[in-house]
Amino acid sequence: MTDRLIGAIEAGGTKFVVALARPDGTILAEARIPTETPATCFPAMAQFFRAAEAEHGKIAAFGVASFGPIDIDPASPAYGTFTTTPKPGWAGARFQDALGEFGARIVVDTDVNGAALGEWERGAGHGCTTLAYTTVGTGVGVGVLRDGKSLMGFSHYEGGHIGVAHDKTADPYAGFCPFHGDCLEGLAAGPAIKARWGQSLSEAGSPPERIALIADYIAQLAVNLVLLHMPDRLIFGGGVMKTSGLVEALRAATERRLAGYIKAPQLDPGLVKYIVTPGLGDEAGITGAIALGRRALS
Repeated sequence: MTDRLIGAIEAGGTKFVVALARPDGTILAEARIPTETPATCFPAMAQFFRAAEAEHGKIAAFGVASFGPIDIDPASPAYGTFTTTPKPGWAGARFQDALGEFGARIVVDTDVNGAALGEWERGAGHGCTTLAYTTVGTGVGVGVLRDGKSLMGFSHYEGGHIGVAHDKTADPYAGFCPFHGDCLEGLAAGPAIKARWGQSLSEAGSPPERIALIADYIAQLAVNLVLLHMPDRLIFGGGVMKTSGLVEALRAATERRLAGYIKAPQLDPGLVKYIVTPGLGDEAGITGAIALGRRALS
């Protein structure tokens, strides 16, 4: 199996993490490439894999865990193509066009589904039948797995853009989402926090009321995930979630909003075991991308 090498790509809004790995997850080469535009990022990505191939051997499959919106339906002629992403220059870009020269099978999923898969295999989601992974950072993304397979409808889920209760007296900020204004992402993602208060949530020791406000917005998503999917565990990652005290405030707000309606052994008192942070930390995404590549091998 060591000669069946995997090209793994965690494509984020700020940077691409690219790696060459063995099927067992051993990383042979790794680099970070600024996302910028397809005209600069894709050639740099291809050059990395050419050099990695020359040193370690032929790539047999690619696993891509990418920001979106992106077409992840394997039956679609636009599979692997960015759709309505607000990131300038990326709409219409396609991973198959950038990686086609390698003649390897390519599996594409969202970045949050990839991170969820990494956590399901080797992290905080191990042993879960149904797992929901949410990242709260530059944007808000949600992935849901059932038996290790990402769920979707005609496209991937967009839980970050749900509407949330917004008390405009307590929080007059209008929201930054170019499509919806004050959806969850528009109110709770990193850019919204910085636009509202002039600094990130973790800078200068945010007052408890700020943390409580953001926690309550995110808790509205958490409650919807419970009611719609009944996952065995909720994992919350991303830069915003690294704020001291936020995950604790999120647990409290979620428990309060559930109001005792759902009785299940998974929902432990205080939700300390139910709402957790990633066990793999920042490695969840690339671990998931390798796992996607492993599936492409089969």
